[in-house]
Amino acid sequence: MRLKEKEVEAGYLYSTSANQYRAVLALNGEFLIYAPSSEGEEPLSGQCKELPFENMPFKKCQIVTFAKKDYQVFDFNGTQAIKHKLNESQLAQAVAQCNAKSAIAVLLAE
Repeated sequence: MRLKEKEVEAGYLYSTSANQYRAVLALNGEFLIYAPSSEGEEPLSGQCKELPFENMPFKKCQIVTFAKKDYQVFDFNGTQAIKHKLNESQLAQAVAQCNAKSAIAVLLAE
């Protein structure tokens, strides 16, 4: 399943058909920064306490490129959807895990 560009939002978690989680950390214009997990991740279970982005480098790409990947509906905190809203602490955790704070500031200033 492909996303439409308007379905891509900052602060949301997505899952690809290769079982890779992606958290969109920031959007500006046609570009975004996201945290990717490795592929083949186990499903996140229950009340997720630890996101799977530790030591994974953030990525910057065009929104259209991000949307063209194959995504899947997945369960997160008891809800099934194509994307799931991260709370503030989860979003901060994803930013810290992939060391994206300065890159986000640069993107938002562009």
